[in-house]
Amino acid sequence: MTEPCLFVIGATHHNAPVEVREKLAVDSESALRGQLASVQGLREIAILNTCNRVEFYGVGASEAALDSVQAVYCARQQFEVGQFEKIRIRLTGVDAALHLFEVASGIDSQLVGENEIFGQVKEAYAAAQASGSTGAVLNRLFQKAFQAAKHVRTHTGISSGRVSVANVAVDLATNIFGSLADAKVLVLGTGEIGEGTAKAFKSRGADDLAVAGRRIERATEVAGGLGAGTVKFEELDSHLASYDIIVCSTSAPTAVVRTSAISAAMKRRPARPLLLIDLALPRDVEASAADLQNVFLYNLDDLAKIAESNRAAREAEIVRCRELLSQRAAGLWEHVQRYLATGPDGDAPKPGSAASGPAPAPRTEA
Repeated sequence: MTEPCLFVIGATHHNAPVEVREKLAVDSESALRGQLASVQGLREIAILNTCNRVEFYGVGASEAALDSVQAVYCARQQFEVGQFEKIRIRLTGVDAALHLFEVASGIDSQLVGENEIFGQVKEAYAAAQASGSTGAVLNRLFQKAFQAAKHVRTHTGISSGRVSVANVAVDLATNIFGSLADAKVLVLGTGEIGEGTAKAFKSRGADDLAVAGRRIERATEVAGGLGAGTVKFEELDSHLASYDIIVCSTSAPTAVVRTSAISAAMKRRPARPLLLIDLALPRDVEASAADLQNVFLYNLDDLAKIAESNRAAREAEIVRCRELLSQRAAGLWEHVQRYLATGPDGDAPKPGSAASGPAPAPRTEA
């Protein structure tokens, strides 16, 4: 007799570079949930979809459900199953529980100790709940993960200092330009990452700051809170030559800053370098822009490598966090094992059965 299975399957920044994560990013979580609802033996499912990971946390009647989830996902993304299996994570039981605890705590992030992922995991869980695709096991798993994450952040120094993509971006700009007082900065994108980055630049002395977004009302709102200017999104190309630093963090499905437009802009500023920091996934800036003279392009993976030097100082805290999280995951797993062994099948709703419309889709993880 097969036994019910708690699992996580997916791909993360550890084995999938940014150009692969672009292909794996889910464009409609609600549509994917609808497809997964037909997976035989799948009792519960939650999707965590950020810039650095796509992960499926679920409960199946057996481990066969994992393979079915993988097959549906790969078919939807038009990604070869064999290639996916080379880069995937596939964990079950207490290992799956511990993984979520580490993700929610920021231990598994590209920037170890960053805080944004906690909110993204909460949004992913809320979306799964709203769609009716969680049940007794995932509800307890995620709630315990949130408690564990808060515990390690309170009782260790894992989040001390400025740990975020926004601050790494500003540190990079400062290393290149020195003082930001004379640098002209454009932030493209007005979501959480864009607004946070604009605030980080402003706090570090960037007074000549502008914000651009597809919704001019939102761009004006963000800019107004910072005493910054605005640039109309549709007029972006004509303004590129005016800025020394351009930070991109939109949710556009394809590049919005073209190499041809950057090349034209550089002809108007031949003696001045241009720093492009692309925090989006899919990427906002065409990769070929890095080949242009005097253009310096950094993406999420590049920033993670820069921030890696900070990891050594946090290594002891990482060990402490893992010890604390392992203890909590083990305690949770004892309870879950008993439930899976004795709980009635009917307790967990069929994924997607209560879906009433599109659920919010978290995108960015620092």
